[in-house]
Amino acid sequence: MAPGQFSMYVCGPTVYDLAHLGHGRYALVFDVLRRYLEWRGLKVRHVSNITDVDDKILDRAEAEHRSPSEVAEEFEEKWFSTMDRLGVLRPSYTPHATEYVDKMISLVESLLKVDAAYIGEDGVYFDTSKVSDYGLLARQSLDSLKAGARVAGKDFKRSPVDFVLWKFFDRSSWTWDSPWGPGRPGWHTECVVMSVDLLGEEFDLHGGGLDLSFPHHENERAQACVVHYKFSRHWVHNGFVMVGSEKMSKSLGNFTTLDDLLRSTDPRAYRLLVLQSHYRSPLDVNPQTVAEASRALVRLDSTYQRVVESGIDLATGGLDKAEVDRFVEAMDNDLDTPTASARLFELRSRVNQLLDDGKLSEAGTACVTMEHLFSSLGLFLSVPESSELPTHVRDLVEQREVARMEKNFALSDRIRNDLLALGYALEDTSLGQKVRRI
Repeated sequence: MAPGQFSMYVCGPTVYDLAHLGHGRYALVFDVLRRYLEWRGLKVRHVSNITDVDDKILDRAEAEHRSPSEVAEEFEEKWFSTMDRLGVLRPSYTPHATEYVDKMISLVESLLKVDAAYIGEDGVYFDTSKVSDYGLLARQSLDSLKAGARVAGKDFKRSPVDFVLWKFFDRSSWTWDSPWGPGRPGWHTECVVMSVDLLGEEFDLHGGGLDLSFPHHENERAQACVVHYKFSRHWVHNGFVMVGSEKMSKSLGNFTTLDDLLRSTDPRAYRLLVLQSHYRSPLDVNPQTVAEASRALVRLDSTYQRVVESGIDLATGGLDKAEVDRFVEAMDNDLDTPTASARLFELRSRVNQLLDDGKLSEAGTACVTMEHLFSSLGLFLSVPESSELPTHVRDLVEQREVARMEKNFALSDRIRNDLLALGYALEDTSLGQKVRRI
């Protein structure tokens, strides 16, 4: 790593459908990592690709009688719109697979020259036997992977775990010319050429969801090894989003889109939920866990609001060095966001106690520290728009928010009607409740 700089490549979306909660988790995990590294003073070069050539894109295009590029462009736009709402920073670079086909062809040619690839009946394949430690990221040996592989159904493959580098393709609407005939690249090659092109032959971190560790990331690593790239120094994979005992995924049909969640939930609540679970652990996302995170967020905002309304000048407040040191200690321990955020909630309790005791200066320092450290993780506290409402109206709004999160819809509707009777209209938005005088 160059002094003061950090290079990270995070596998991005295949743009054929809406982003689901699992996508949201990995985007938030690596957004938090990037923000924290930048807060520590590093200049982060963050690359995340767009896979805009894939069978799933083509299948959707054919089903909807559109071009593959139209499908890819539509869902890329929707992806970034959703990420923006979630508060995820845009990557420094977002290379597209279709922009790198020539470089992918060159890599395949290099692999063929060193006998690490061969031509089969339906494409060019990588020979995994050429990599002595193939299976490293899967934490399994090559023999073990072979034994566990499904029956390939392709007799020409030298091993069931060999993977395609270039697909011979007979659907003329979506092909590129190559030395082996028309076709298109396999998925595992694009990230090799894009990461090396933008970050160099050795970079600091390669990341993505746990489901990418094998075969995708292992197959990337295998190609890089054969052409003698040092490639990524560190591999980081976040855990699955769980629904009951199963991971959330499109293939299982149990995914919920991020847009569905954000229609009824403050986006910050999902970030807080992600922060409260270690990135390598499974994350259970259900109405109860989302409601708990939403309530915790209300408590944070309420404390921040209380400090603002006390008249404390937060602009001149310094940071509590001991609290900052404890935060850094947790974050530097394998990005231990659960411990870091728990300590910040303890700090919130101390802010309230200091306010109760009339120690306004100390409360201001504690609040500035809490707000600053949460901000370093991308969680920004705010004063609700209802803060200037009369106390009795504000109490009703808060009661209604709790009722809504607990899905007590009868009470929620009754409180809304009570507010209307008092002359206040209440609207539910992705950023929480909005109240206005009528």
